[in-house]
Amino acid sequence: MKTPIKILLIILFAGGSARAQTQFMGWGATFINYKASEKFGLYFDGQYRSTDQLQQMNQLLLRPGINLYLAPSWTFTTGYAIIPQQRISAGVTGYLPEHRIWEQLVFTHKVKAVRATVSHRARLEQRFIPRHHAEGNSLVRDGHRTAGRLRYFARGVVPLGSTPDKGMFAAVQNEIFFHTADGGSFDQNRAYVAAGYRMSRQLDLEMGYMNQYVAGADGASTNNHILQVATYIRL
Repeated sequence: MKTPIKILLIILFAGGSARAQTQFMGWGATFINYKASEKFGLYFDGQYRSTDQLQQMNQLLLRPGINLYLAPSWTFTTGYAIIPQQRISAGVTGYLPEHRIWEQLVFTHKVKAVRATVSHRARLEQRFIPRHHAEGNSLVRDGHRTAGRLRYFARGVVPLGSTPDKGMFAAVQNEIFFHTADGGSFDQNRAYVAAGYRMSRQLDLEMGYMNQYVAGADGASTNNHILQVATYIRL
C-alpha cells in the first residue's frame, strides 16, 4: 500500500484522542461553477449540516464567489460567506450567523497512470464570529470577534468506467485547517472517501464518509463521523 493512502486511512479511522467527543452527523452540499467567459465566472456552494444524530440543523453555509481563470489549470476565487449556526448560552439555543470574506487558489492536474483528476486548493478566510448572551428565551448578539484561518485541500477523482465523461467514479480528499493567529496552530482535519456517478460533463452525484477531527480547548477535541451527499455542477 502506498504511503499517502496509509496516511489517509490513519486519519480516517484513528479517531483522535481519548478525550475526543464523538458525534454522528449528516451534510448535504451543492458546488456550482459557472464559466461566463474565458477569464471570469461565478462560484457558489451551499451546505446543510446537522447536529448530532441528525436531530436538527446545526449550520447552513451559503458561499458565493467570483472566479478569475488565470490559466487552464489555475483558478483564483474571492467571495463572501454567511453561516447561520446553532449556538448555546446559559441553556438557551438559537441561530446566529458568522460572516466571512475568503480568497482561494485552485490548481488542477491529471495523473495519467491512474486516470485521476487531482485538485489542490489553498483558501484564506477572514472570519467575523458573533459574540452573544441569553436574554429570556432568546440569544442576543453583542458584537463579534475576528479570526483568520488557512486551509489546504487536495482531492482526487478516478473514473471507474471506460470514459471519464460519464459513469461511476471514486473520490478521496483531505483538508487541513490552521489558525492564522497563535503561530499558525492546528484547527481541524477533514478526511473523506466517496463514490459517485457522473451524469454528464456538467453534473456529478456523490455520497461518502467524512471524518472531521476538531482540536478543542484544553485538549477536549471533537471527532465527527459524517455522511455527506453532494452534487457538483459545472455550467
